[in-house]
Amino acid sequence: MTEQDRRDELAGAVPVAFPLRGEWIAIRSPGSRIPSHGTDVLAQRYAFDLQRLGPGRRPHPAGWLRTLVLGVPMRECYGWGEPVHAALAGEVTTAVDGVPEQGWLHPVREAWHVLANTRAFRRTGAVERLVGNHVIVRSDRGYAAYVHLAPGSVQVRVGQRVGEGELLGRVGSTGNSTAPHLHLQLMDGPDPTTARPVPAAFRAYDVWRGDRWEPVRDAVPTVTDRIRSTP
Repeated sequence: MTEQDRRDELAGAVPVAFPLRGEWIAIRSPGSRIPSHGTDVLAQRYAFDLQRLGPGRRPHPAGWLRTLVLGVPMRECYGWGEPVHAALAGEVTTAVDGVPEQGWLHPVREAWHVLANTRAFRRTGAVERLVGNHVIVRSDRGYAAYVHLAPGSVQVRVGQRVGEGELLGRVGSTGNSTAPHLHLQLMDGPDPTTARPVPAAFRAYDVWRGDRWEPVRDAVPTVTDRIRSTP
C-alpha cells in the first residue's frame, strides 16, 4: 500500500481526543501501515499501540542486556500505571478487569505468551486471552476499545455514562502484550469478533520536530513520531 493509498483510506477518520497524558510513541499506527497490526482480525485494521519508551526506545530504565537475560519488574516499565482517559464521550458497554498480569517482563517469555494466547483464542474464541483487561465505550461515532489495562485499574462499569477525558483505567500489559502499552481502536459494533474497523485521528497533540514541539490537529501519527498530549 502506497502512502497515498493510506491517506485515501484514512480520509474522513473520526476525530477523537488523545487518551493519554505526557509523551508517547505510536509503535503501531495506521499512519505507517494498514493494517496497523498486520491483520484485520478483531477489527484492529486501524488500531494504535501507544507506548512510553526511554532512551534507545527501551521499555524499562534497565539496559537491553539485563532486560533480555534477567528480565525487569513490569511495574517499573515506562508508562505502566499511567491513566487512560476516554477519547470519546459515551456509554460503557464492556468493562473487564481481573485478568492477571506478569509481574516480571522478559521479552522472550512474553513473546511465547503471545503465541500461546493466540493459539488459545483460535481454539476457544476466548477474546480475553488476547485483549486482557479492557473497556469498550459506545459513542455516536463508534465503539472505542481500550485494551491491555492493568489489573485492578478499571474505573467504570457497564451502563455508566462517561465524558470525554474521564478516567477509564490505567496502562498495563495484560493479554497479548509484550510490554505496557495502550491498544486503542474504533469499531462499528461492541463485539470485536464481528465489528468492522473505523479509522480514527487524534484531534490535537504535539509532535517533536527537531528541536521543539509543534501542535498537530486531526492527524494520525506515524511510528517514528515522538508525540505528547497537548498541555
